[in-house]
Amino acid sequence: MNKYEILLFDVDDTLLDFDLAENAALDRLFAQENIATTPAMIARYKEINESLWRAFERGEVTKNTLHNTRFSIALKEFGIEVDGEYFEAGFQKYLQEAHHYVDGAYELIAQLAGSYDLYVVSNGKTKTQNKRLADADLAKYFKGIFISEQTGYQKPMPAFFDYVFERIKGLDKDKTMIVGDSLTSDVKGGLLAGIDTCWFNIRNINNATDIQPHYEIKKLHELHLLLSP
Repeated sequence: MNKYEILLFDVDDTLLDFDLAENAALDRLFAQENIATTPAMIARYKEINESLWRAFERGEVTKNTLHNTRFSIALKEFGIEVDGEYFEAGFQKYLQEAHHYVDGAYELIAQLAGSYDLYVVSNGKTKTQNKRLADADLAKYFKGIFISEQTGYQKPMPAFFDYVFERIKGLDKDKTMIVGDSLTSDVKGGLLAGIDTCWFNIRNINNATDIQPHYEIKKLHELHLLLSP
């Protein structure tokens, strides 16, 4: 008998390659607006974006603040004044059209769907994530898709997981595991929620935090070894 019955999956950099999707969307957005970018400009945008996401996870800023200010804050440092909300709308439009797989993601989900109840748990935007999962032909394998914008809470908040758990009939925490690339969002959230955690260390980085996952994998196919009865 399998130890687990329910698997919760993050999306970005767990199932879908966010770096490729983000870079493609940024290229199209800045080309549309006739803004010549430099590596330093893109790197600074990503630093500010990452900082805002961490603040969002801690409940310090809202999702709207994160999305509608990240471009205006970053570009202002380079002397460019823009409407952050307008830029965000363009970015999301192009991001929705990108659904590059993380290596082995489609095969893994297709195989697991026959033996486990699979669910998505994401901090992304509802419309964007739903379209990307549908276009990637992954949505059909999940019994439910839970996105922070829809729930009103975000990982790692216990309230996000409470929302999810209340909507999964017969959920047993002892037979549930979350799989994701973020220590501060997926792993910390799973630990706070009282379920097992699998850190997908896609970038092969050193864990310098005090957040300790139950398992760690560096390739998605390694998950099969953890799930073997």
